[in-house]
Amino acid sequence: MENATAMSSLPTGSWFKPTRTVRAWPLMAPAVGLLLIWAIVPLALTLWYSFQGYNLLSPPATFVGLENYYFLLTDPDLPRVVWNTLVLVLVPLVVTVTAGVLLAVLYDGPFFGRGIARLLVIAPFFVMPTVSALIWKNLLMHPVYGLFAWLSRSFGMQPIDWFTNHPMTAIIIIISWQWIPFATLILLTAMQSLDREQLEAARMDGAGATTSFIFITLPHLARPVAVVVMLETIFFLAIYAEILVTTVGGPGVITTNIPFYIYSRGLLGYDVGVASAGGIFAIIVANIVAFFFVRAIARQL
Repeated sequence: MENATAMSSLPTGSWFKPTRTVRAWPLMAPAVGLLLIWAIVPLALTLWYSFQGYNLLSPPATFVGLENYYFLLTDPDLPRVVWNTLVLVLVPLVVTVTAGVLLAVLYDGPFFGRGIARLLVIAPFFVMPTVSALIWKNLLMHPVYGLFAWLSRSFGMQPIDWFTNHPMTAIIIIISWQWIPFATLILLTAMQSLDREQLEAARMDGAGATTSFIFITLPHLARPVAVVVMLETIFFLAIYAEILVTTVGGPGVITTNIPFYIYSRGLLGYDVGVASAGGIFAIIVANIVAFFFVRAIARQL
């Protein structure tokens, strides 16, 4: 009654407006402006340096037009570098998504010590890439002192020098080990929302574990898998620390991807111009991959 009386006592003239419209853009402008500066300024500087002949050992920079791009596109190592980049995206994606689905289904079921097992399977994701690469290089894959070498000698086999004979495989193993927990975490969370009554009904109708997995579990995980693929693609395109710590892009350029190629040109070769051209090239490649690969997966969302 008091509220009704108060409302009735308010003036009803044309000058009175009970509500006030607040424009959102003045409040959002500082944050949006900061994000634009954060993104556009480095991109603009990279684009500007890509047209400059700028070597850190012989400044200042001079305008050279498209010379850096011509040097980049005619570099005989570039096709192998692009191929390595695609391999380091596609193969770990297949490995991590496949293992993530299987582990999510396995850890979703009840068993003794499930809580500890879930914690252990997720733990590798919290290890920094540099530390992870050092562990694999020195403690596991070292041809003399590593765990794998000791196991090989124990069974009378010759130890494998992973980073000399199988460098790309070694890097893929390291990347997959680090990102399988991420896929498992996302997919295991999705498994919690799976309708158990549907599974029970399928079991009562005579469906086996394999049939239920193919026709019920996998369709339920389609969207979470799409999310995992999109996020991991972004990170795999920027793989760098694992290569730097283990193979340094070698032997030759066998394990050099686009980010490490840019690093080698800019900070090892001191050629900022070519490295900047490589940065623009990397942006183009990443957008092509996003257009033909990530967006195709994103339609499921």
